Amino acid sequence: MEAYLELVDGTKYHGQVFGHPAAAAGDLVFNTGMTGYPETFTDPSYTGQIVVLTYPLIGNYGVPAIGLHDNLSFGAESDRAHVRGVVVADYSAQFSHWEANQSLGKWLAEQQVVGLTGIDTRAVTKRLRDHGTLAARIVVNDCPPEFENPDATNLVARVSIDHPTEYPAGPKRVLLIDCGCKSNIIRSLLNRNVTVLRVPWDFDPRHESYDGILVSNGPGDPTVCQATIDHLRTAMNDQKPIFGICLGHQLMALAAGASTYKLKFGHRGQNQPCIEVGSHRCLITAKNHGYVVDETSIPADWESSYFNANDSTNAGIRHKHKPFFSVQFHPEAFPGPCDSGFLFDRFVELL
Repeated sequence: MEAYLELVDGTKYHGQVFGHPAAAAGDLVFNTGMTGYPETFTDPSYTGQIVVLTYPLIGNYGVPAIGLHDNLSFGAESDRAHVRGVVVADYSAQFSHWEANQSLGKWLAEQQVVGLTGIDTRAVTKRLRDHGTLAARIVVNDCPPEFENPDATNLVARVSIDHPTEYPAGPKRVLLIDCGCKSNIIRSLLNRNVTVLRVPWDFDPRHESYDGILVSNGPGDPTVCQATIDHLRTAMNDQKPIFGICLGHQLMALAAGASTYKLKFGHRGQNQPCIEVGSHRCLITAKNHGYVVDETSIPADWESSYFNANDSTNAGIRHKHKPFFSVQFHPEAFPGPCDSGFLFDRFVELL
């Protein structure tokens, strides 16, 4: 079925539909990962977005049985797709992988997510790099949906759980604030013998006993999560460790008194180099965010801990005296890279 991708500036790219044959609209972003599309599409941080995959061949290893098993022990970041649409250069309906359950196209159809193949993704990516993130729509059967701005709504409230859930393991207990939590954050804590209490994004920590707080990743503008920011600010009056990841990093910075701003086209992929302040060690990291902490706004009691080697934007902060730290990248990166997994060990030691 013929269809096209249309950007808000009027640019059109014609291709063919795979997956669910229906129109979609959202922010158009690009991901530079060479593998890991099942993990990408099930990542809640992609809520409201049409994702352009820069790697040309997609679908050749199918998808695992997402949603049919416990996603804490299976190859996905949640039990369903969160993307609005998928744009690729060359979709392969033929797949081969020992863990594959079905083709990517069949799974996207089940998830009611439209895919578009035959697109010059290099040209689309270059346009995004020139103009920044753009609203876009995938038009099928000449029935264009309205352009949308996902950031105009509270996306975190849409993807967070609605009641606390406990994952028992060891004696230490971490309060995981779910702002769109990736499953591998939970796996990473359970593998370190830590009991996890997963709570909604606006949960008040004063109502629960815990040894530390972890603030998860999530989609959208962090400033809409004022309840989370207020609760974190109160929790920082205590000495219990707090660890923030991605959106959680931005929320911790806002609670500390810093500010955030939207990047031109965001950082999304598994190959983002981040430099540790002081040691100059470079970590290759996974990232998926459109907002970033303003380096110049970090309060005096805090300091920068990492920065992105590509554009020098902030990639981490830490408190100078209290056990609080956060990073913009994903130490739980799934399928990888795993350079920064030691940050979970550091957090558990602080507990």
